Amino acid sequence: METLIKTPVLETKRLTLRPTRISDSGLISLYTSDLRVARMTASIPHPNPPGAVEAFIDTCSKSNDQLHWTIDATRGFGCEVVGAVGLYPDGEIGYWLGPFFWNLGIATEAIEAVCAFAQSEAYPPLHATVFQENPASRRVLEKNNFAQINKGTGFSVAQNKTVKTWEMRRDP
Repeated sequence: METLIKTPVLETKRLTLRPTRISDSGLISLYTSDLRVARMTASIPHPNPPGAVEAFIDTCSKSNDQLHWTIDATRGFGCEVVGAVGLYPDGEIGYWLGPFFWNLGIATEAIEAVCAFAQSEAYPPLHATVFQENPASRRVLEKNNFAQINKGTGFSVAQNKTVKTWEMRRDP
């Protein structure tokens, strides 16, 4: 029998990063169906096909190699689900945030919590790939001591094309 990784709850001043649950599906669907969100990620399709959000939640609950957090902002903003963060065993980090919550410091605060967790668990150096057309995401990483290590390209499912990227890394 396979052992599944249990996603720990992480607390910040305004946020709770917690395991994703099926009751989150409505808000996850709302945010990830927004082209402004989907087009800045490598893997969120647009439009969301039927069952995509449910499959994502199922993957979150059954993953044995990646940690998935829902960003719950009930304490700080009165909204239960505002985005998500994932962390792979090799230190890759990915995240998205609903447009209603952009420019409020939420992503920066959430990534800070995940960075602290990764450091406490002796993860390899954290890294992320950001589309060059998304400088706000780059700023979130830079505020958390990530630096650009390379330029490259990546595929965006929502855009159905290869886009220019920045490869970012955070040394412990």
